[in-house]
Amino acid sequence: MTWDDLDAHLDRVPGTVSAYVCRLDAPPTWTRHADAGHYAASTMKVGVLTALHRAAEAGTLELDADVPVVNEFDSAQPGAPRFSCAQHYDNDDAVWDRLGGTAPLRWLAERMIVRSSNLATNLVIGHVGLPAVAEVWRLAGARNSVTGRGIEDFAAREAGITNTVTAADLAALLGALTSGATTPGRLASPAGCAAMLDVLLAQEHREDLAAGLPEGTRVALKNGWVRGVRHSVGVVLPDDAPSYVIAVCTTTDLADSDEGVVDDACRLIAHVSAQVWAARHRL
Repeated sequence: MTWDDLDAHLDRVPGTVSAYVCRLDAPPTWTRHADAGHYAASTMKVGVLTALHRAAEAGTLELDADVPVVNEFDSAQPGAPRFSCAQHYDNDDAVWDRLGGTAPLRWLAERMIVRSSNLATNLVIGHVGLPAVAEVWRLAGARNSVTGRGIEDFAAREAGITNTVTAADLAALLGALTSGATTPGRLASPAGCAAMLDVLLAQEHREDLAAGLPEGTRVALKNGWVRGVRHSVGVVLPDDAPSYVIAVCTTTDLADSDEGVVDDACRLIAHVSAQVWAARHRL
């Protein structure tokens, strides 16, 4: 299948499908509506993870410090009441089991990525602050992505404060983390970037982008979903070809689940991932 063939296939999908594919530190091989904005869902958690590690390197936070596990957070909308998360809407009971106790920031950040915990995400945001996440996007070279609020901050959402990503910006962020793991990077030290990639490599939700790869292929990824939205971004590390970045964002009726289960949007992203894998030697 050529890139034109893949575009023609995606043209038949109702809604918006965006993509960005490139080798590390190289111009894109294939893009599709790469600057189109999508509701971020949980892909914004990569920016939160990066902000936490940057704060740890700056000495303003300690990754292994125990912090209270609470379920009450400041809204991004000035003057709005504090808000809470709903456990039934989360993906990780392990964090909720610690409610009323404490947990290390490092552990919360890992649960935020590998299980996509919303409660853990809001706890980490409460310690790093949204401006620090905005700085991560800026340093990564993102042009259109914004993390304006925590998860389930409905007062902020109703005021028009939201979280937006593009395929190009997600690819820029993952690419910067990967490149930074071997050379001093814009986002963190090589050791810090390598530690973040290890977390992304441990991702447990593998029903979309990873499903299009041969079993055992190493991929550092983060996905996100709500009804009508399914995204996945990752750095694929083949044994027989250079590493590459792939980001696929979908805002379509194919994403028909609020839960991390296989739906037609998952299958679509897996199909795109499989086509890019097949072309890995000529990216």
